[in-house]
Amino acid sequence: MSTATTAKTPARSSVTGGNALAGTRTLIRFNLRRDRIRLAVWILALFLGTVGTASSLTSVYTTAEDRASAAETMDSPAGLALNGPRHYLDDYNIGSMLSHQMLGFMAVLVGLMSVLIITRHTRGEEETGRAELVRSTVVGRHAHLAAALAVAVLANLALALLLALGLTGMGIDGIDTGGSLLYGFAHAAVGITFAAVAAVTAQITAHTRAASGMALAVIGAAYVLRASGDAGSSGALSWLTPIGWIQRTYPYVDNRWWPLALCLALAVGTAAAAFHLSTRRDVGAGLRPSRGGSPVASDALTRPFGFALRLHRGVLIGFGTGLFLMGAMYGSILGDAEDLLKDIDQVQDALEEIGGATIIESFASMIMVVLSMGAAVYVVMAALRPRSEETAGRAEPLLATGLSRDRWVGSHLAVALTGGTLVLLLSGLGFGLAGAVSASDGGLVLKLTGAALAYAPAVWVTVGVAVTIFGWFPRASTAAWVVPVYAFVVGYLGELLRFPDWLNNLSPYGHVPQLPAAELDWTPLVILSALAAGLVWLGLAGFRHRDLETK
Repeated sequence: MSTATTAKTPARSSVTGGNALAGTRTLIRFNLRRDRIRLAVWILALFLGTVGTASSLTSVYTTAEDRASAAETMDSPAGLALNGPRHYLDDYNIGSMLSHQMLGFMAVLVGLMSVLIITRHTRGEEETGRAELVRSTVVGRHAHLAAALAVAVLANLALALLLALGLTGMGIDGIDTGGSLLYGFAHAAVGITFAAVAAVTAQITAHTRAASGMALAVIGAAYVLRASGDAGSSGALSWLTPIGWIQRTYPYVDNRWWPLALCLALAVGTAAAAFHLSTRRDVGAGLRPSRGGSPVASDALTRPFGFALRLHRGVLIGFGTGLFLMGAMYGSILGDAEDLLKDIDQVQDALEEIGGATIIESFASMIMVVLSMGAAVYVVMAALRPRSEETAGRAEPLLATGLSRDRWVGSHLAVALTGGTLVLLLSGLGFGLAGAVSASDGGLVLKLTGAALAYAPAVWVTVGVAVTIFGWFPRASTAAWVVPVYAFVVGYLGELLRFPDWLNNLSPYGHVPQLPAAELDWTPLVILSALAAGLVWLGLAGFRHRDLETK
């Protein structure tokens, strides 16, 4: 037989009798084994974040008057867009406050967890070629997708049960068993729904990053629809999104279970569509055909930086657009910041510690921490792209030519450094433009754009940490994610929960002047820039002296 006839495995089961789900149980156990640490970290982090918020609400809003004052503050278009529907405010106890302020935010995080599970065990397996090898044995054509969905369902159910048990066990007035069960299973329902969405996007494209990006875009659109609907008078748009459905279960208020049936119906229908679509394509291919490229490469693609920029282009555009819109969303409520936060003592204390001539400046400084974390997430992804190129075997052919290791890694780092600065600029510009309109202050455009750019040296340090780990300890590259996660916890939540200052000083972001509330101090920015340069040099030195690793 000619080798040409075996170049592509068609999407047909090789199992006698046509059992399309053969081997699913084995793959489920294998996937759980591979993801035992990832899933444990995800579930524990989401659980601790919820329990910590519930405890914080109990300590801040100690009396019925405090809660009534908070409800009055939240009863504005900006407050409802950030949190959820107005009906929660009718009985604003600790339980309803938790559901109102956390369900929408947690839905995004649970959706992210579910999307990553699905794309990792479906499209990721096909992209590396492992799926084709596995399916050449006694494994059905639907086994990979079924196993991935099963793992996502199990993870979401585990989170639901842990939330229900944990919240019930806290013994907080207003948080009962029935409401906690509903609160937990609302998370599971929305997570399973977005897992099914990711199952569909994994059939459309041949690339893991693109499949994840499309699914995350759906989550973002769902959140925007929810926010727009809750800010409006009728709330009709909120009924078009799973996030709006779970918020309208009203845990600890009405305890309505039936909206979860909408999530499950959508999940079942979407998953069924994914299984059907998987039969319409070959293994390793997507339903959307790859676009034909130019027969002649441009001059830019013949250079390391131009080629790296082409690889990073989609992620850079996505983050730039997303952070610009996020900045604009926060800027749209900047004019209402004083009224929105005037009765929340804990936030007021945090803002007073930041300083600033006005509440608007202090609040803007706090939001800058959130926007800078978006840029930090981008640069970690970009700085670790050489690792994925290396393990996929694509780096070795390039380095076998006259391209040096320093130039190859340096081209990716150049994109990460300039791209991180660019997304900071766009986030500050969006924040400034919308804030200037909301607060009727045109000077905020330059102020907030400059405040965002002040975080560039801290973002560069994040790149330096990532490349240092990649250069010396490549198998521990995922540890680079500790930098943005830690910075967010101590920089944003720490301000609200009153963490000691020394914890914030361990983060590069803790040394950035909190503009526009504080005065610009160049000394820490110069030191952070020098530190970033040193870390990049150290990472490149490590990569020069180690062997390439491929999977």
